[in-house]
Amino acid sequence: MKIPNAIWTLLIGIVLTLISLWYGQNNDLLPVAATDEAPLIDGLFNTMMTVSTGIFLIVEGVLIYAVIRYRRRAGDNEDGPPVEGNVPLEILWTAIPAIIVIGISIYSFDVYNNIGGFDPHSAHAAPMMEDAMNMPGTAMAATLINADASPQVSQLDSNSDAVSKPAELIINVTGMQYAWIFNYPDTDLTTGELHVPIGKKVEINMTANDVIHAFWVPEFRIKQDAIPGRRTNLSFTPRKAGDYQLICAELCGPYHGVMKSQVVVETQEAFDSWMQEQLLASKDMPNQTVAMNSMTMTADEFLSPYTKDIGIHPEILHQIK
Repeated sequence: MKIPNAIWTLLIGIVLTLISLWYGQNNDLLPVAATDEAPLIDGLFNTMMTVSTGIFLIVEGVLIYAVIRYRRRAGDNEDGPPVEGNVPLEILWTAIPAIIVIGISIYSFDVYNNIGGFDPHSAHAAPMMEDAMNMPGTAMAATLINADASPQVSQLDSNSDAVSKPAELIINVTGMQYAWIFNYPDTDLTTGELHVPIGKKVEINMTANDVIHAFWVPEFRIKQDAIPGRRTNLSFTPRKAGDYQLICAELCGPYHGVMKSQVVVETQEAFDSWMQEQLLASKDMPNQTVAMNSMTMTADEFLSPYTKDIGIHPEILHQIK
């Protein structure tokens, strides 16, 4: 018994849909989710992966079928029948991608809005400090304080109110070649390492001193440009204690690769203790926490601690322009 083409199409469509749904939800391509907002990004990513997998299987399946079904046979030197076009089919393959793109755009807008990306003029956000915005010697700024933390792993629980609740900690972030500077306006503390307590919603207000940088913490699912002369905002609620790497994801100069810092997620008690230690240290050495403002540092001097790790001889650093 010959199975009608409509039945074959239906069966193939069901199989491709099931495969796409399974892989889209079980791809395991993302790192650990360490914030309450991370599942929002993961849901968007998995949706895009599901759609992409389905489209890939359909396109590749049609190509493989066409190569086998319409391959040139031995002794057949004639051209195939002319194809005049199929208007309904052309409308279909134009309309479906358009609907998919519009749907993902709306979904993306909603997710970005939920993590504070469309709230650049928040009334409670503290302004950037003038000394953090206009520090001399920013091209050679370096982090000088590294606080010790004892991470404790906690379980990530789903809290539907965590995304919409107001920020409990505001931090001003300034990007510069090639360092990140963090200012806690409530205590006027400025450091080169970001510490945040577990379970507290954090709002970060970002800008840049020189060129465009990008604030990226993969485990937090946060990536946002820091733009000179403008302020951008994002918020997150950390849920897993530990040390996470903050990376500049925007090419910002010849030494872009070394523009990294640490984000330490810790208990409220550990955070309070760290804050007190930093405040005491800043009173004794007020200039230690930012950068070498009164000291002129060459590119060779700035990169010299990294040469051993990246396999560059110190004597050839002066040749890098």
